[in-house]
Amino acid sequence: MNRETHLNPNGLVAFVGKPCSEFTKEDIIRYVSENGIRMVNFMYPAGDGRLKTLNFVINDLEHLNSILTCGERVDGSSLFRFIEADSSDLYVIPKFRTAFLDPFAEIPTLSMLCSFFNKDGDFLESSPEYTLKKACRVFREVTGMEFQAMGELEYYVIAPDDGMFPATDQKGYHESAPYAKFNDFRTKCMAYIAQAGGRIKYGHSEVGNFTLGGMVYEQNEIEFLPVYAEEAADQLMVAKWIIRNLAYRSGYDVTFAPKITAGKAGSGLHIHMRLMKDGRSMMLDGGVLSSVARKAIAGMMRLAPSITAFGNTNPMSYFRLVPHQEAPTNICWGDRNRSVLVRVPLGWVTGVDMCAAANPMEHEERYDTTQKQTVEMRSSDGSADLYLLLAGLAVACRHGIESEDALELAEKTYVDVNIHSDENKDRLLMLEQLPDSCEASAGCLERQRHVYEQYGVFSPSMIDGMINSLCGYADANLRRDIDGNEPAMLKLVKKYFHCG
Repeated sequence: MNRETHLNPNGLVAFVGKPCSEFTKEDIIRYVSENGIRMVNFMYPAGDGRLKTLNFVINDLEHLNSILTCGERVDGSSLFRFIEADSSDLYVIPKFRTAFLDPFAEIPTLSMLCSFFNKDGDFLESSPEYTLKKACRVFREVTGMEFQAMGELEYYVIAPDDGMFPATDQKGYHESAPYAKFNDFRTKCMAYIAQAGGRIKYGHSEVGNFTLGGMVYEQNEIEFLPVYAEEAADQLMVAKWIIRNLAYRSGYDVTFAPKITAGKAGSGLHIHMRLMKDGRSMMLDGGVLSSVARKAIAGMMRLAPSITAFGNTNPMSYFRLVPHQEAPTNICWGDRNRSVLVRVPLGWVTGVDMCAAANPMEHEERYDTTQKQTVEMRSSDGSADLYLLLAGLAVACRHGIESEDALELAEKTYVDVNIHSDENKDRLLMLEQLPDSCEASAGCLERQRHVYEQYGVFSPSMIDGMINSLCGYADANLRRDIDGNEPAMLKLVKKYFHCG
């Protein structure tokens, strides 16, 4: 048994004895044969952002080999609005590295995410998953670095209020039981996600908690570890599927919606990024943020108005992006600052062995903490198309690294204290604002589309489809029109409650 894999929570990794990135068809067949697996599920993200499922009963080894080798046909017009019904057949082909044992299936079932291929056997050019693959490939070719990412998945759990140990309104951050009611639910979600291959960093209760109409609403967060961006999107897709399924079986409701009532904390999907080369982080230089990291941030500053088109895809997204709600409104960045669009989190750059300081029996050691440094985009939320959001961020970081004026732009958009403080009033007037509606985001995407289409990453038809979809909400004045109208607000919340 490989000592590096036998403790891995993913049963396939432990069984096969190698990381999931190295899984082969032979590994999958051996696991199925020796572990009593009776069914295989293909799962794939459609245009609505949800995972779809195709079930197979395993008849024999020849049938299993055929499924894994050839995949299956699906109706693309029912999955993506840009595909016409008269030429809609697509292939779905499983990605072996994503294989996991379905934790909810009564019959032993192995599930895998799939890629889409067209009639000629080529990747479907306009599929979100392939767009991310192209974005990462171009990033690597242009910069010589790997684009890694991870998400902070925020969500609300909703259940009847039993009145016992009431939480303090909007003070739920890292709360313990019994004031936090759903810690056990969250840790079970984390265990299932890890068993499905998700690389989890930690989980905790979040700020938002309140009671409304006899129900308790509690916000939670599960944060992941940085991995290659393609894997990060896959892991987040599976995680949302697991959280929803476990909530359904537990009698709870769950939402990833960006806003579920006025005056309470909304849920974001913050994305952390780091740049790697030959296994080394390129984020720091001499203990401070490197020039390449600052150039990447500049790229996000420049493309921030259009990134909302991928990361904030329904009208409720823009009810979250308002001042004083720990959500950004201005296009700026800073260190350890939660009012900015891109935050540079506190890094382990002190040079002090705090473990030894806290534990007198420990000897000081030199641990490489540079790998921990990331930068965090804070505008996106649970309505995001995960693959297109990460593709857009990869494009933005690459664009910054390529731009001659990137360091100058990074300096102009940096703020070192709360952007809404009195001392920053004049600075605030100079900063560009994020869009305030889906329609405004569509306009920004139209103006900046050439950057996303460069190198053939985003297809023109995909950009056209996104612009049309966003404009279809006709929400240019929505925030102003329903300001103070709570019934109208709750009607919108209900309409977009299960997004992404």
